[in-house]
Amino acid sequence: MTGRPHPKTPQALAAKVAYLAAPLLVLSLVAACNPTVKVEAPDKPIVINLNVKIEQEVRIKVDKDVDNLVKSNPNIF
Repeated sequence: MTGRPHPKTPQALAAKVAYLAAPLLVLSLVAACNPTVKVEAPDKPIVINLNVKIEQEVRIKVDKDVDNLVKSNPNIF
């Protein structure tokens, strides 16, 4: 005797059901834990603040004006 229940007993049937149900349970759990990624267009338009660029342009223009002023009047300071 090998220790396994006879194939027609309720214990053998329960063992077969458990053997078949375990992979189905694992498969359903894995499918339920699948992450979902949604890609949607935004409701509001995207706004890019350009103040930094404008400020840099103003600084460059002022720096050039100051350089020209110092070159034209070396005794200003």
